Amino acid sequence: MTWVDGQPADGVPVHDRGLAYGDGLFETMKVVGGRPALLDHHLDRLGRGCQRLAIAGDLAALRSQMLAFSATLGTGVAKLILTRGDGKRGYAPPAACRPRIVITGSPLPDFPFEYADQGIHVYPCATRLAEQPALAGLKHLNRLEQVLARAEWQDAAFAEGLMRDVSGRVIEGVFSNIFIVASDVLLTPSLARCGVAGVMREILLSRAADAGIRTQVLDISFERLLDADEVFVCNSLYGIWPVRQLEARVWPVGPLTRKLQRLVADLSSNT
Repeated sequence: MTWVDGQPADGVPVHDRGLAYGDGLFETMKVVGGRPALLDHHLDRLGRGCQRLAIAGDLAALRSQMLAFSATLGTGVAKLILTRGDGKRGYAPPAACRPRIVITGSPLPDFPFEYADQGIHVYPCATRLAEQPALAGLKHLNRLEQVLARAEWQDAAFAEGLMRDVSGRVIEGVFSNIFIVASDVLLTPSLARCGVAGVMREILLSRAADAGIRTQVLDISFERLLDADEVFVCNSLYGIWPVRQLEARVWPVGPLTRKLQRLVADLSSNT
């Protein structure tokens, strides 16, 4: 199921700048019982992205269309795409451009229960993330780095891949954010140079702080990751998956990871 600007459709015009240049943003949301989960968080992030990219996104229209689409979808995953709209050839954004809203629906992924319960194995991706502070943190439409990284492994034993930047710093998973625990402190990589600032990452930092857990956002080297007491990845579709193994390093599913899973357990259903 696909809607374009509020109407059922099966494509976008060939002059859309999202297609031509990746000129736009997107959000991926779980839909349960006809309601999109964490809608306010996703729209807040989308709004910040619109400000950074100078896209005139109408958040009220986005909310209205997401609610209507989700009611029709029922249960599944809704991907909300906002492009700058149509334009002529050339990189320069048109002076007057009408943003386009595209929403697609798909079934909920069937993630194994064991991923959250027993943890996952993570693949060490060779593809590196380029450093671009102007785009850092945004969930923009340019995702070729993730496409290349995900193509590196076919073995179903790996549920996720680890991505580093060109300097070797740990940044994120291919489709998740990453946290480590060291001496009971919750650490997550700085996304000042590259990476996606996920909705679940933001929620976890907030709820951990409210629960009295010390948190830090900082540069994390690969060596520091390997030396961590606990490691987990997260996103807004599945919550938290403990990391059990990366290369030869094996971790337990630690107590702080379990505590954080409980802190966000309510987000596994629609709110």
